[in-house]
Amino acid sequence: QVQLVESGGGLVQPGGSLRLSCVASGFTFTSYIMSWYRQAPGKERELVARITSRDGSTNYADSVKGRFTISRDNAKNTVYLQMNSLKPEDTAVYYCYAVRWSTGYWGQGTQVTVSS
Repeated sequence: QVQLVESGGGLVQPGGSLRLSCVASGFTFTSYIMSWYRQAPGKERELVARITSRDGSTNYADSVKGRFTISRDNAKNTVYLQMNSLKPEDTAVYYCYAVRWSTGYWGQGTQVTVSS
């Protein structure tokens, strides 16, 4: 059975850092593009960062460029999101997403709150 389990969220002060992890199981991790999305209250879910399956190419939302870094460890079936210089507007539920062609899987989400 497919599972994406996120962890690493929490409460952090502005300017702080967090590292999110997403452990995948039940599918061939190396064949899937992995992404992080986020959804703030009252807003639509938005793409934060994406990393390809083959060459590890990355893409980022303009709002997080230079502050967030996505990476993957194919040996551990895990994708990470290193978040630095966090801002209050980064507050959201962060979701892990795996996609290959028309097949996609979502994690359950992890809450990130940036507040003093």
